Amino acid sequence: MKEMDHMNMDHEDMKNMDHMDMQGMDHDQMNMGGHMMHMGNLKLKFWISLVLAIPIVLMTPMMGINLPLQFTFPGSDWVVALIGTGLFFYGGKTFLDSAKMELADKKPAMMTLIAMGITVAYLYSLYAVVMNNLVDPSHHVMDFFWELATLIVIMLLGHWIEMNAVMSAGDAVQKLAQLLPKQAHIVRENKEIEDIDLTNVHVGDILLVKGNETIPADGTIISGKTSVDEAMITGESKQVEKVVDDEVVGGSVNGNGEIQMTVTGTGETGYLAQVVKLVTKAQSEKSDTETLADKVAGYLFYAAMTVGILAFIVWLITGTFSQALSILVTVLVIACPHALGLAIPLVVARSTSLSAKNGLLIKNRNALEVAHTIDTLLVDKTGTLTEGHFVVTGYKTFTDQFSESEIIGLMASLERGSTHPLGKGIIQKAEDLKIEIPTASETQQINGVGLEGHINDDAFKIVSEAYVNKQQLLTDEMASDNEGDSISYLIQNEKVIGYVAQGDQIKPESFGLVEKLEKMNIKVIMLTGDNQQAADKVGAKLGIVDVRANLMPEDKAKIVSQLEGEGHNVIMVGDGINDAPSLASATIGMAIGSGTDVAVDSADVILVKSNPMDIIKFLKLSRNTRLKMIQNLWWGAGYNIIALPLAAGVLAPIGFILSPLVGAVVMSLSTIVVAINAMMLHD
Repeated sequence: MKEMDHMNMDHEDMKNMDHMDMQGMDHDQMNMGGHMMHMGNLKLKFWISLVLAIPIVLMTPMMGINLPLQFTFPGSDWVVALIGTGLFFYGGKTFLDSAKMELADKKPAMMTLIAMGITVAYLYSLYAVVMNNLVDPSHHVMDFFWELATLIVIMLLGHWIEMNAVMSAGDAVQKLAQLLPKQAHIVRENKEIEDIDLTNVHVGDILLVKGNETIPADGTIISGKTSVDEAMITGESKQVEKVVDDEVVGGSVNGNGEIQMTVTGTGETGYLAQVVKLVTKAQSEKSDTETLADKVAGYLFYAAMTVGILAFIVWLITGTFSQALSILVTVLVIACPHALGLAIPLVVARSTSLSAKNGLLIKNRNALEVAHTIDTLLVDKTGTLTEGHFVVTGYKTFTDQFSESEIIGLMASLERGSTHPLGKGIIQKAEDLKIEIPTASETQQINGVGLEGHINDDAFKIVSEAYVNKQQLLTDEMASDNEGDSISYLIQNEKVIGYVAQGDQIKPESFGLVEKLEKMNIKVIMLTGDNQQAADKVGAKLGIVDVRANLMPEDKAKIVSQLEGEGHNVIMVGDGINDAPSLASATIGMAIGSGTDVAVDSADVILVKSNPMDIIKFLKLSRNTRLKMIQNLWWGAGYNIIALPLAAGVLAPIGFILSPLVGAVVMSLSTIVVAINAMMLHD
């Protein structure tokens, strides 16, 4: 499961985190069915434990069975006891510590079952060594050092396999903090500009934000005008015009204009800090998800304890203490989850390998276990269903002087060298059409409007739709047919001569997705920060009826919570920072591989190829994976339904008690079957 831990950061990162008034948090992706915190170097622990286990296996019998290559010598019992003690406290410490946490939470599961098995095996084995060598050498008491050694090594191996298979989660919280600049330009009372550390910025301060800089805090514009890239908030790459009295958000990117702003939010009151709180809360809640293996191990723990104690009491009354103790220990050791410990990790490793071949990266194995319950898919529009960048969708000329292609060429001339998304789209279109681009001179930005320059002694401007409407430069025949797109108008000597429309394109793979999901009885809802008109346009083309637009990150997270509160199990698919809280809180969060680091780190599954159709592949593979998990859990633990009562002596009245020998053979066979069955998983 995902455990949270304070992480070490350098000084600059910590200052950023302090500014947002929160601690950095990291995920120890130790999906170990319990609270496997502070694992340390699991690989090193496994190898050292294996080295310690080899002499134990060679010098002790398996539940009384002498295997080939085994040997003993005078005093070997004491050597085994010494090595076993080291193995128990070194290799077993991981499980003992985690068992304490499970018991403290009153949720005994896999770690408690393992801890019970190795503790009983260790203590009884010490008792056996003392009895065999000091008290009564003539009466041999069987020890369980072989079981102790193999259980610790197998469980460490199982978790190592799983860790290698499942990607470690990145730190979405830290990456959110790093979106803010380290310094800000503060405007002093004497109008002087001074650069200060961001941690020293307070509500009420006046800041200067220059062109193309990241806005350092939430605030209100008091002078200047500009356009702002608010993709981190809305997920949309469309630039938003900002003038005096408009609000801006820390972490969004300023356009070419220069503005002064009054700080209204910083630290824990800022927008990014609120997103961080949403993500952290959601990840914390999701980390409490109980795995299928945990549930089975919990049931097995209670079953073994109940059967063992009842058997001990009955045999104590009807037989001797020695018989009762032997029966109790045999029951508890037979319940040791050798096969159960490998049942899930081997399936996860196989499933993760198949997932990678299909363009999927599984970061949280719980996603594989709960995918069969999904009945609703929430999907972001921009960058997920669509390409997420501007392309020219239409262009027109309003003058006989220039053709439509020449309009593109003129605009590309002014935009040459521009880093603005709209400018890049125009230049790309001119290159695609192989249009000769004339040379422009004296080009410069017009704050909050666009840009201007001269071509062949004529003055040209590229301006926004808002500008031409405000200046009343449009006639009825100049109206654009490209609803929902961004329109850039070309003006020559204060007269509109043409326009270029740009919009986001739907990914070819998005078509047909809804139909396939509906066949799987999964409802599709599109969520977007874009306007309703643009959202409906995409929804209509893809067959999505439920379209929700103009959403902020907290709105998306609320929709997830509302649906889950109504009993729905939800997949959220997104690519932006604005999707992070909902990705973290959804039953399964799925990020587009080309999305932001924050979105990817908040998700459980990553679509590496950014292909929406890979959602279908994940759902099909997860269903096959769960089937294999259930099969393996039956093989790994199901035999205990018969073995535990027999080991307890339920058939003793007719002269039959399950011997440790038979129990050992069944346990070994179940481990082999579990491994073979896991390898048979297919996509």
